[in-house]
Amino acid sequence: MSKTKLVLFFGGRSAEHEVSVVSARNISRALSEDKFELSFVGIRDTGDWVLLKKAFIPDALKRVEELPAADVDPVSLGCEGGRPHLFFTRGSEKRPVDVAFPVLHGTYGEDGSIQGLFRVMRLPFVGCGVTSSAVGMDKDFLKRLLNEAKIPNAPFMLITPKNNPGFDALEKTLGLPFFIKPANAGSSVGVHKIKSRADFDKNLADAFQYDRKILAEKFMKGREIEISAFGPTEDCKVSLPGEVIPQHEFYSYEAKYLDPNGAAYKIPVEMTPEELATIQKIAKDTYRVLGCEGMARIDFFMTGPNQFH
Repeated sequence: MSKTKLVLFFGGRSAEHEVSVVSARNISRALSEDKFELSFVGIRDTGDWVLLKKAFIPDALKRVEELPAADVDPVSLGCEGGRPHLFFTRGSEKRPVDVAFPVLHGTYGEDGSIQGLFRVMRLPFVGCGVTSSAVGMDKDFLKRLLNEAKIPNAPFMLITPKNNPGFDALEKTLGLPFFIKPANAGSSVGVHKIKSRADFDKNLADAFQYDRKILAEKFMKGREIEISAFGPTEDCKVSLPGEVIPQHEFYSYEAKYLDPNGAAYKIPVEMTPEELATIQKIAKDTYRVLGCEGMARIDFFMTGPNQFH
């Protein structure tokens, strides 16, 4: 029985490049070499694609740019005879691809960009499709859809360079503290907890480094709960929930990736059968409203008995 030719894509042109490398390394260790013929394509900040000559990601690697030229081959993705291939740009060699696994955090990786490329190439890939990836990445559009579907989520206001409500209006609507975050970023990049006007004035410019739209979001005091959803859009299944217990002031980039003791995790979560049924229903409703397929993670704040946002 032949193995599935699986290509794992990592790195990318986003502020979350280093997080992607860590995720890709962890995922690669969980993939069965008995079932898959693994290849690894790193994407540099420049957008260049390189195929690792050895089928593993070095433990010390932080960025794709660190890979020596002798350890990689420049490649591109294309089709020949209706089948996707990696084409070596310095020669005539090519390698067929059965499935793509994008482990690309943030811009160009989670926003539907590379998913669209795979779709054009008729290359099956792991994860959600173009539309659900794009909407799920853009928290402004995401929240508008959730509100339209009457799915509870944290109240927010939008800030753009030409439409800044200002600190006073944000405080009046959202209260203090509130959070500001880039609409199209993850891993808590550019996220700041705002407790005062000075905090707002100081940190807004940093958030704008990552996106042209910034969400100001109400602080939700409660437990942080995560659920996995997977399968077809209309017939998805959900996991049991897990709880994230940050050891920092909030679940920041440092708490997630830099501090080994930045957060504790509790699985399974302590909650009543009624609460479990409620959170799993909201997770399924969210998955369906966004048109997700394959797999997704839905995050919640549990703000009280059977109350989720």
